[in-house]
Amino acid sequence: MSADFDIAVVGSGFAGSLIAMIAKKLGRSVVLLERGQHPRFAIGESSTPLANLLLEELAQRYDLPRLLPLTKWGSWQNSYPKIGCGLKRGFTFYHHQFGKLFELDPVRNNQLLVAASPNNHIADTHWYRSDFDHFLVGEVQAAGVEYIDQVALQGIGWTGGGVRIQGERQGVPVSVDARFLIDASGPRGFVHRALGLVEIPFEHLAATQGLFTHFTGVRRLADMDSFCGGEIPPYPVDDAAVHHVFEGGWVWVLRFNNGITSAGVAAREDLANELRFSEGESAWQRLLTRLPSVREQFRDSRARFPFIHASPLGFRSGAVTGRDWALLPSAAGFIDPLLSTGFPLTLLGVSRLAHAIQKHWEGERFQDRLREYSFQTVEELRVAEQLTAALYASMGDFPVFAGLTLLYFAAVSFTETARRLGKPELAPSFLMHDHPLFGRELRGACQQVLEASKRQGMTRSEKAEFLDKIRDVIRPIDVAGLCERSRRNWYPAEARDLLQSAPKFGVDATEMKLLLSRCGFV
Repeated sequence: MSADFDIAVVGSGFAGSLIAMIAKKLGRSVVLLERGQHPRFAIGESSTPLANLLLEELAQRYDLPRLLPLTKWGSWQNSYPKIGCGLKRGFTFYHHQFGKLFELDPVRNNQLLVAASPNNHIADTHWYRSDFDHFLVGEVQAAGVEYIDQVALQGIGWTGGGVRIQGERQGVPVSVDARFLIDASGPRGFVHRALGLVEIPFEHLAATQGLFTHFTGVRRLADMDSFCGGEIPPYPVDDAAVHHVFEGGWVWVLRFNNGITSAGVAAREDLANELRFSEGESAWQRLLTRLPSVREQFRDSRARFPFIHASPLGFRSGAVTGRDWALLPSAAGFIDPLLSTGFPLTLLGVSRLAHAIQKHWEGERFQDRLREYSFQTVEELRVAEQLTAALYASMGDFPVFAGLTLLYFAAVSFTETARRLGKPELAPSFLMHDHPLFGRELRGACQQVLEASKRQGMTRSEKAEFLDKIRDVIRPIDVAGLCERSRRNWYPAEARDLLQSAPKFGVDATEMKLLLSRCGFV
């Protein structure tokens, strides 16, 4: 078969389907090409407030009303209860030492709870990607996008008017001509391989590996004595992205409403090799032997699929765009699942490419926008990489790890609030990396931790000074009470924090109250 289109999208994960639908809405002829077949297993599942806001903005801007319910737990359950989903009220972190049971610290120096919402109705979600991606492909087809699955793509050529993608489907040759190609096929994906693009080593983050699958029978932490104290946490700790942090790596636990739990480990290469991640389930059991409290959580669990070993986990392509093609951020680079940075990075990329297609489709101005898109994508991957590297370097020293993590939460919560107030110019970039003050201080804090790790960490006085400096950096953009030491690493989502921060956005309390009401916060 052979066909001509304005835009060809490779990869029908959520990002590929989303940009295909948007391009179709903008009047472009679009084909979506998929190597596999839905429904299918996929990793990358936990949304964030900023990611959901970006999805909401895209759905509203490009008239995709059926996607709007997917931006909040409550509306998702009301509209699409059969699409697997997990309730995410916040980010839960517990610090573990190998060979020791977890014990609650009375001053909470070995835990960090950061709420993302005040109630279930407007909470974030974990996307059960098998269902979620399958649903979006159905929306793609309903929108009139040509969808071709089970196609093995073999190469890219050039025509006078764009690209020619060649492959085969069930033994039948496939040839697609398009003016522009968007690659949403993930790290080391189709365009990267077909064009032989260079892979750029990370500047700061050491090599890591991942090991993961889906489980049934995973216990809730709230039912385990080790994690239960006399105080009521700011949200149910299991209804969150749970991070079990230890020196050299971390375990994630994401619960869905269909009885399935996504879990896995990301670790530095030396530890991964020591545990022999390549051996799959036996390596997982060896890890649990070193983490007795996590082992107890998984005591009755069963893996639903064979373990997937990802090595190396991180990736960055040496090129993001060409004259006739672009990689979505998810194909341009992957840092780590830590802090769920992948969703907002990718959705920012979708938004920027969509704007370029809408406003500058013809002529050299489109090439100018592609160059800007490439620069922004690379810079945001770089700041995410530096922060992740510093977090890995501090996993053995949880107070430092928690302090760094607050920089992330300060930046994303300020960004979300600015966008909801209609003032995106106050925080136009991921993690506010180009902010003249915060961006510089963020990079400086990360560099300080990375340098300290080379000499076995910080002294007590250096650590105290570092944590004080973190709060000074956060204070001008803090909208979540992150500077309040009295909260002792528990940060609820409270309206009063946002009301008090109104002057930071140049608005008064009345306007902030209207925002809180409009968002369902109060």
